[in-house]
Amino acid sequence: MSNSLDLLKQTGTVVVSDSGDFESIDVYKPQDATTNPSLILAATDKPGYARLIDAAVEYGKKKGKTIDEQTQAATDRLLVEFGKEILAIIPGRVSTEVDARLSFDKEATKAKAKELIALYDSVGIKKERVLIKIASTWEGIQAARELERDDGIHCNLTLLFGFGQAVACAEAGVTLISPFVGRILDWYKKSTGKTYEGDADPGVQSVKKIYNYYKQHGYKTIVMGASFRNVGEIKSLAGVDFLTISPALLEELKKSNDPVPRRLEATAEAEPIPKVTFIDNEPEFRWALLQEQMAFDKLHEGIKKFAEDGQTLKDLLKKKISA
Repeated sequence: MSNSLDLLKQTGTVVVSDSGDFESIDVYKPQDATTNPSLILAATDKPGYARLIDAAVEYGKKKGKTIDEQTQAATDRLLVEFGKEILAIIPGRVSTEVDARLSFDKEATKAKAKELIALYDSVGIKKERVLIKIASTWEGIQAARELERDDGIHCNLTLLFGFGQAVACAEAGVTLISPFVGRILDWYKKSTGKTYEGDADPGVQSVKKIYNYYKQHGYKTIVMGASFRNVGEIKSLAGVDFLTISPALLEELKKSNDPVPRRLEATAEAEPIPKVTFIDNEPEFRWALLQEQMAFDKLHEGIKKFAEDGQTLKDLLKKKISA
């Protein structure tokens, strides 16, 4: 009998592992994998990854003149070292994140994305196997638009919580978006004091709306639900393009034999959603984001947390470089 993870894959949804712990990834046979500073930081606590840290530190020492330059070079190299190891396991692509502190700087985001792609190329990984993760700010979305259009660099727009963000990403022609289902749920639970399950989950509802809108209006951008709190959210989105799932929830699905029927169809036979646009209209985008209090709060909270974890990772490497 097929387990629930196999049944999920049979709905047409591509399963992606949401982890920096590549030793656990192969167990679940995902197509792609996603990482972020928090996941990489958590993985560095495991002794098995010491060799990657050592390699990054040695690289940083050779590349930078000052300790800060060495630390930055080592940090970028560590992200790529993890990505390279993950790509040796999976058949698809890995997502690697741009420093969250650059989220409001279009040109710096583009420069860092190109640096990461060049680093991947230096270790034999072509850009077609990498998605550059960028926060779904106005600046991040415009950076992604230019990277996709001018450089053929594929982007994953992350920390996406609002419908307006999703619309702007589709108009920018980005490869993939990552709406954060669980974090949306967290906000509503805290805000209302209520509990939500299944189709009533506001995170699930958000992804369904985005998915239906994209299909109704012919956008090719991949919708990848992310940041899940329970398998119920995952099952409610069976049939969506991609789902990136933590090892703990992948394991829960693998151990279950519960049915996982397809819930979303590519035809998106749902209530029509009027088309809106933010092309070259930054003020309207910012106003729309401000009207979605949850999206505004969670976007900025997420950027801050990723930046903090990124800094902790840099501090770890800086200490090793200075030793």
